[in-house]
Amino acid sequence: MVTPPRWADRLLEWFCAPHLLEEVQGDLHERFGRDVRAVGIQRANRRYWGNVLRFVRPFALKRQPTVRRRGEYSSPFFINPVMLSNHVKIAWRNLVKNKVYSAINIFGLAVGLATCLLITLYVFDELSYDKHHTDANRLYRVATDTKQEHWAATAAPTALGLKNDFPEVEQATRLLKVPNMDKMLLRYTHNHQQKQFFETNGYYVDSTFFELFTYPFTYGNPRKAINQPNTLVISETLSSKLFGKENPVGKVINIGLPFGDYNYTVGGVFSDKNKSHIDAHFFLSMQNGDIGNWVSQQKNWATNNIFYTYIKLKDGVNAEAFEAKLPAFLNRHGAADLKALGVSKELTLQAVPDIYLTSNLDNEISANGSLTYLYVFGSIAAFLLLIACINFMNLSTARSEKRAKEVGIRKAMGAIRASLIGQFLGESLLMSILALCLALGFIQLLLPVFNGLTQKNLALFQNPIFVIWIAAITLLTGLLSGLYPAFYLSSFRPITVLKGKLVNSISATALRKGLVVFQFTVSIVLILGAIVIWQQLAFVQNQHLGFTKSQKIVIPLQSNQATTNYAAFKDEILKNPNVISAASGSTYPGIPSDNDLLFYAEGKSVHEAVDINFATVENDYVETLGFKLLYGRAFSKNFTADSTSIILNEVALNQLGYDPKTAVGKTIYFEWQNVRHPMQIVGVVKNFNYESLHQEIKPYGLTTTIGDKHHYFIASVQPKEYTKLLADMEQSWKKINPDTPFSYSFLDQDFQRNYEKEQRTSSIVLYFTLIAIMIACLGLFGLVAFSAEQRTKEIGIRKVLGASVPSIVALLSREFVRLVLVANLIAIPIAWYGMNQWLHDFAYKVSIEWWVFVLAGLLALSTALLTVSFQSIKAALMNPVTSLRSE
Repeated sequence: MVTPPRWADRLLEWFCAPHLLEEVQGDLHERFGRDVRAVGIQRANRRYWGNVLRFVRPFALKRQPTVRRRGEYSSPFFINPVMLSNHVKIAWRNLVKNKVYSAINIFGLAVGLATCLLITLYVFDELSYDKHHTDANRLYRVATDTKQEHWAATAAPTALGLKNDFPEVEQATRLLKVPNMDKMLLRYTHNHQQKQFFETNGYYVDSTFFELFTYPFTYGNPRKAINQPNTLVISETLSSKLFGKENPVGKVINIGLPFGDYNYTVGGVFSDKNKSHIDAHFFLSMQNGDIGNWVSQQKNWATNNIFYTYIKLKDGVNAEAFEAKLPAFLNRHGAADLKALGVSKELTLQAVPDIYLTSNLDNEISANGSLTYLYVFGSIAAFLLLIACINFMNLSTARSEKRAKEVGIRKAMGAIRASLIGQFLGESLLMSILALCLALGFIQLLLPVFNGLTQKNLALFQNPIFVIWIAAITLLTGLLSGLYPAFYLSSFRPITVLKGKLVNSISATALRKGLVVFQFTVSIVLILGAIVIWQQLAFVQNQHLGFTKSQKIVIPLQSNQATTNYAAFKDEILKNPNVISAASGSTYPGIPSDNDLLFYAEGKSVHEAVDINFATVENDYVETLGFKLLYGRAFSKNFTADSTSIILNEVALNQLGYDPKTAVGKTIYFEWQNVRHPMQIVGVVKNFNYESLHQEIKPYGLTTTIGDKHHYFIASVQPKEYTKLLADMEQSWKKINPDTPFSYSFLDQDFQRNYEKEQRTSSIVLYFTLIAIMIACLGLFGLVAFSAEQRTKEIGIRKVLGASVPSIVALLSREFVRLVLVANLIAIPIAWYGMNQWLHDFAYKVSIEWWVFVLAGLLALSTALLTVSFQSIKAALMNPVTSLRSE
């Protein structure tokens, strides 16, 4: 005997009214039997489900017995369509009837929703990095830890060694960012017309790169795209710049580098829509010319830790257990190399999906985000929305007397409490929906500004999950803002309210005051945060760095033509009367310095060496950048021995064990390929910040021979007109380097880019602080207006008895001013702790002075007073005859 679907029957028994169930179920079972004979068991099952679902209607649903009379039933308030329609009508009438309070609530909720959704868009975007890779949970980056530094990269042999030694490693690959090559010159010639420009974010990779990382390809096969020498893959954006809408596979691009020009064949085009910590515009095969030869020679396990190494573990491999095997692995292969240089290091694993938000190592591929900032912005979003919801709660409970008789009459007519709660929640949900419509309009207007602020390209509906998030936040806002008022208003006893004896309970009044305190506490914390962040940014901008960063023009020499013709270009530039001095260097302050060596002093061994970063520079470099020479001399072409000379800062000498006053003339050593090389100290410069003020000053040196010095041309200028000077420089450049585009930057602006993250944070916190204050004051404005309305007759009597306007304003303002003062007392310790934690990221920072707290408190208090005074003065100036006429 065939029976109907069991779960369909259970559903019917769950929702169907008891007095209908037996009849309905019997009829459906009979129809099921006929369907089985007519169309078969599978179609009969589907029809049975359909018939059951058709009975999910108000008349067939279970009823709940009322409390008053046994045996009576009523539909739940959220199911009965008649009651729903009634709730919507009453909610709309209340909105229209109380236009001012409705406008305050809807506008406040709209602003809160708009800011919350904007921040949510930002958070969603930040959380999306490296989530698109297939098997992302098995991808890891291998990092290097030493006593002095924590590097995001490793030595060249690490990847192949891991692949060969461990069966747990499915595949390994490397990525190489050429030191001091932040731009590459791309040329494409077609029909005797040439396109050429500098492009950033180009990386050399192994042929196995796309076996680990998932990049959707528009053209080409990712498995074969770069497995041949002199091939590259480019992003869709770069492809559009070079080739328009053509398929570029097979076309040749010439890439100009300081050490030569090379032709590369395009092997594929990848989509750059997905976010990754590897923000690449193009990838080059590591098997090419000079780079390929150099890479193949890198066998040392201790030096050249500039290869970003990635591995893909096999399914089921425990990453922590695998990481525990790495010390033995490094000792097995690199012990001799490490001992020869007197260094010790460890290898660690970083999960690729976590790198963007949690990694802050030296020599990161590109600037990462910050999980801490996401928590901060997420908290701000939540608090802003909560402040807006608090306004609704406060105004709803404050106006409880106006709704009391309505509640009393409804209860006297038989309305149960659940029905009343449904009505009040319906009103808050309606307001939330109206606020959402207004918020979406705000977002569309503000999104371009927000994108400029965050340097992103966010769109409102680019992520389908975000639509669900919008609905969830709107529903949460409606429930959060309406839940307490709904339970509070529905709790009134009809016999009390109909006699006119309703008095606001002490608990409701206390809660309302507490919520106002909470609103202003959040606002004051944000004000303090904005002030301290602004102070710190002003400090790092104005701090003397140990060199002169203003009036310095930097021109990259990142093509073979530019480096070959450097001397002629320098001579031409120095003819300009606005140029004081000029020099070239392998790097300059404000950008990452990748060159470092282990130096040790006389009488010491390599095991006591100090890791010293250095730049290879021209003779005039010290004078051009304005380093303060404390002892000795700068480099000079008059001293041929300067090829083995070095200038050190004070930190380097202290760590080497030398006194800066007597260090000139002493010798230090470094070892390279098992050969000891001496360097004589010829000068001592005052400590200077080569990096941002996030880091403490590190040991640093300047040499003239270790490496190529002609990467950047720096000119110290004193022009009357920058536009004219730059035009003259460009003209000189084009005359000497006709095939290389002219590019320049200002040193102070380059250095300032180290603080872009903090500047964005400062701007975001400032804007959201203003929004928080506005929402809090909006609620305060509504409460004061209602308080004045409730005390109209009292104010009239006081005026008749001789009360002055200032005394009435003070009467209405006193309570709210006290609440803001309490908020100050709570906010100060919270803000002090939070900003001290934020300042820990800086090696050099401001101290938080007492006047900052006073200023924040006065700003909040004056804003609140301004808001309160507006309504208080309006009420105090009212004609008492009008308010007392009915008496």
